[in-house]
Amino acid sequence: MRKLNQIVLAGLAALTMASCAGQDTEANYQVVPLPQEVSLNTDEAPFRLTGSTRIVYPEGNDLLKRDAEFLAQYIGQATGFALQTQPLAQGKEPAKHSIVLELSDDIDNPEGYELEVDADQVTIEGQTANGVFYGIQTLRKAIPAQTTASGILLPAGTIKDEPRFSYRGLHLDVSRHFFPISFVKEYIDLLALHNMNTFHWHLTDDQGWRIEIKRYPRLTEVGSTRQRTVIGKNSGEYDNTPYGGFYTQDEAREIVEYARERYIDVIPEVDLPGHMLAALAAYPELGCTGGPYEVCPEWGIFDDVLCMGNDKTFEFLEGVMEEIVDIFPSHYIHIGGDECPRTRWEACPKCQARIRQLGLKADKEHSAEDRLQSYCMARIERFLNERGRQIIGWDEILDGDVAPNATVMSWRGMEGGIKAAKLGHDVIMVPTSYAYLDYYQSKDTENEPFGIGGYVPVEKVYSLEPVPAELTPEEAKHILGAQANLWTEYILTPEHAEYMILPRIAALSEVQWTQPDKKNYADFIQRLTRLAKLYDRMGLNYAKHVFQPAQEPQAEAN
Repeated sequence: MRKLNQIVLAGLAALTMASCAGQDTEANYQVVPLPQEVSLNTDEAPFRLTGSTRIVYPEGNDLLKRDAEFLAQYIGQATGFALQTQPLAQGKEPAKHSIVLELSDDIDNPEGYELEVDADQVTIEGQTANGVFYGIQTLRKAIPAQTTASGILLPAGTIKDEPRFSYRGLHLDVSRHFFPISFVKEYIDLLALHNMNTFHWHLTDDQGWRIEIKRYPRLTEVGSTRQRTVIGKNSGEYDNTPYGGFYTQDEAREIVEYARERYIDVIPEVDLPGHMLAALAAYPELGCTGGPYEVCPEWGIFDDVLCMGNDKTFEFLEGVMEEIVDIFPSHYIHIGGDECPRTRWEACPKCQARIRQLGLKADKEHSAEDRLQSYCMARIERFLNERGRQIIGWDEILDGDVAPNATVMSWRGMEGGIKAAKLGHDVIMVPTSYAYLDYYQSKDTENEPFGIGGYVPVEKVYSLEPVPAELTPEEAKHILGAQANLWTEYILTPEHAEYMILPRIAALSEVQWTQPDKKNYADFIQRLTRLAKLYDRMGLNYAKHVFQPAQEPQAEAN
């Protein structure tokens, strides 16, 4: 009897699915991030998107042609429709029931767009192809994540939208643990889905050098592989297994191009003058003691850093940066500047001679060695400025004399960003308590993947306000935007990385894109539930705490 009931239920389910397959389903413009203005026209019939709908773009515009192909791909993944894309000659009218991609000078923001829907046509306009691409992302997220319906009804109306911030970033550390090209591309696709435009690629650190530098081949021959890795949190026990990997310059260029096609800048980070043990293992003459050094098997901050009194150090750094600039066309190059102990410099005759040569003096706030680091940052900044690039540094670059044109990435809270903005420097807010995605998402850490500690749930990310109230309107203009960071000491696999960023980057995207007076956490959760269906279709491993009823924590986070 039980088996018969199962057969009957299965049959009913099949009939239900068959009947649904022939029906239309409706799109919903309440997406993540929330557009600035959505105006529905309930008096107008909806646009019916079907497999025969054409996507039209201006003839000769290769960027909008690519945008059209992306849109066709996105719709096909959700519906199975194989939409055709076609160029439209100037002065010609598009056929009815088309989706039309256009450029318009009437849109003020370079990344803004207008999406207009009526019964006969869908039009997505942007000042640039970038803006059109973000309109496409909104349309992509508005349709069901997966459907067998014969048509999608797009409600008539207008969406006018533009980002709040020009810098909308996400970071990935590949030094502690290496991730293959395929995952880096997936990561970039997730940035595009969430309307982000900057991929911060942390390529070098104590535990591994991950980018080929042809002038210094030992950086990857030696520096890309550590011979062992600590087990747990600096337990003193090691796995005694070599671990490594690096990207060739051709692979890095492939990633740059893949991101460019999705209107995403790739900002490389070569962390200096600290966090350089992998480089010192390859070229020990660049350290204050001469070594021996090893690619670091542990996590933390280490005394051995680049020697600032050695002219070969700056020859090395400039040689590395010459190739980095050639690989990465981004306006910004990140040069780190964080967590650099002064211990070796204080005892190094060459460094002390450099301090005397430069006339660096201590004061109540800063040591002469602090100013030696500032000298390093300013020298590399000058080198990059001469090549048309700007530097970003972590907020420790404020500990001394900040490089004249530096943009400051404020991670130790908001204070560094406030100080930098008041000094007239551009700022990107990345405070640990809101934007470090290697922190736990739940206080029930026993049932979470092993992590570094801390506690940053989705709601905390959503509550980030990048522009501090202490700033004047003029100072506030220096806040370019916000970013979240994924450090990977304890994140070994793509699946774990997905889990740590999703769905928290959805919350971040609304911080970066949507005006604060339009944000509402309860409403966001409703929209996130729909976005999660897209994660499901894509086979992504995401945390589901936010969708579950609140429970008492079983253990406190570290």
